[in-house]
Amino acid sequence: MIPWIMSLATAPLPENLDDLRVFAASLQNELYGKTPHLEKLKAQLAALRRARFGRSSEKLDHQIEQMELLLGDLEEGHAESAERQKSDVSQLAPRTISKERSQPVRKPLPEHLPRERVVHEAACTCPACGSMRLTHIGTDEREVLEYVPSHFKVIVHSRPKMSCRDCETITQEPMPSLPIERGMPGPGLLAHVLIAKYDDHLPLYRQSEIYARDGVELDRSTLAEWVGHMAFLLAPLAEAIGKHVRTGAILHADDTPVPVLDPGRGKTKVGRLWVAVRDERPWGSTSPPAVFYRYAPDRTAQQAEALLKDCSGYLHADAYAGFKHFYEPNPDTGKPRLTEVACWAHARRKIYEVHAATASPVAQTLLERIGELFTIEANIRDRSPEERQKIRMELTVPKLEELKVLFEGTLNQISGKSTLAQALRYSLSRWASLTRYTTDGRLEICNNAAERAIRPLAIGRKNWLFAGSDTGGERAATLYTIIETAKLNGLEPEAYLRDIIARIADHPMKRLDELLPWKWSLPS
Repeated sequence: MIPWIMSLATAPLPENLDDLRVFAASLQNELYGKTPHLEKLKAQLAALRRARFGRSSEKLDHQIEQMELLLGDLEEGHAESAERQKSDVSQLAPRTISKERSQPVRKPLPEHLPRERVVHEAACTCPACGSMRLTHIGTDEREVLEYVPSHFKVIVHSRPKMSCRDCETITQEPMPSLPIERGMPGPGLLAHVLIAKYDDHLPLYRQSEIYARDGVELDRSTLAEWVGHMAFLLAPLAEAIGKHVRTGAILHADDTPVPVLDPGRGKTKVGRLWVAVRDERPWGSTSPPAVFYRYAPDRTAQQAEALLKDCSGYLHADAYAGFKHFYEPNPDTGKPRLTEVACWAHARRKIYEVHAATASPVAQTLLERIGELFTIEANIRDRSPEERQKIRMELTVPKLEELKVLFEGTLNQISGKSTLAQALRYSLSRWASLTRYTTDGRLEICNNAAERAIRPLAIGRKNWLFAGSDTGGERAATLYTIIETAKLNGLEPEAYLRDIIARIADHPMKRLDELLPWKWSLPS
């Protein structure tokens, strides 16, 4: 575990003003104390690069990739932590914040990029005295690096200054707020970086190399700072999506392992990305689909509880033991919080693995019979719950009764130690939950909704191999929640993020729901 993950930023804020000043100073010390750690890692990375140029080695290349990912993740966390600390302390005691450290000199934006000038005209009348005798005395300009699909451009915000000849009041339109205060990137560029990392699975150091080919030098550390800022800014939107998911009566849940760098031990550990899906489209519901991701450092039952807190209804899931307490009857009501709906795709997969390994004709027959169940489901998709249940009672229930007899008969004829016997016992021991979908037209035959939500993570693992830290996993969960929910609602995720990032900093928190993917539309 990285030593500074357990931060003062998560500690309770003191109420006494003197104590608050001490607390703010401690936050600053904690934040600035991270810099030597980052600089040490950067020095190690530079040494690895020198060694690689001296002698090519696949092992060195792998170490350099690991260091690039770790540094990017730490820098994202540094930026996110800084935003959280500034937000927490400035709201309660703005006077306690000392002057910010000087920022490094920013390189001028490349001259070869096209410029788009946006002029914010000053008022025609003096706001102080109402006079119309205004004199132009100068113009302030701010360059913002923006990205539109396939190319960069520079937007120059031009704000003429006007001076009143009668009362000498100076008038100038305010600078439009930027996603990152006093920052260089526009919302389109920020959206592109996030989509490239979390949807196209390009690590930041690779993005930096790609942008350099366009003549735009954006260091990995700069991109990491942007990602950290955006994770902090967008976290409330991800939580709002999670709230919507948890209020659903029909849920799908699963989890997948995520290798996480553990620098203190010099290797990786295994974290988990949990997912909960609400998708009622198969039975014609107009409730918007959404997916909520949550990172956890382990797979304990407490993590399942954190994912599904306050949920009630039906849960499509695998046979993970951590879900069992949800299915236990409440002592007061006699009803469980969640009713288990097991997954026929899992049951089928176990039999398929036997067939793939042995070409067993018995396994082939079982697969064909299970396939008939899925064919029925394909034919009743998008119908009302009442229609679905009626057809299942007529067609599916008889086939399930025959299939159970076939399972039991096959089990009596084969070795109890065989893999096929294990697969059959898996299904028979869960028969009640495997057949529960026939009792309610809103239920599904399988948990494929959750498996589809996990697929982008599996693809990402092949590219970025691991997360840089536990906090990197949390940022991934935030961004995956927003991006994948946008896609579920038929949105182009980069266009959605571009507009949301441009608006969310100034958007009232009490109207956050207006920015949810299913309520969003491009401004006309």
